[in-house]
Amino acid sequence: MNDDERRESGMTVRRQVLGDSHVDRAIAATDEFTADFQDFITRYAWGEVWSRPGLDRRTRSCITLAVLATLHHDDELAMHVRAALRNGLSPQEVAEVLLQVGVYAGVPAANRAFTVAREILRQEAG
Repeated sequence: MNDDERRESGMTVRRQVLGDSHVDRAIAATDEFTADFQDFITRYAWGEVWSRPGLDRRTRSCITLAVLATLHHDDELAMHVRAALRNGLSPQEVAEVLLQVGVYAGVPAANRAFTVAREILRQEAG
């Protein structure tokens, strides 16, 4: 796959996982300073890793939630809670992932993550 094909595939997956409105905002905010980074994540995060056949998107979402919660990347965690719901996880499954984080990454990490996830789940519920 060449870079153009990877970029196109990545944009498709990125839109499917994150939603058009999020991706459209990211594209609109892209400038000369961030253009290379946006291209990089589209081609490699979305066009390579998220597109691989070895794991389904639900599993990738679980892993992503756990890592982002562990590293305290709250803004990215919020975005990926929405993505996890789009990928078919239920709120209960999101909570299970965060419980797992509590055991293996620590209660403070899980506590922060539950706070972030609860707010997103409230927003998404209505």
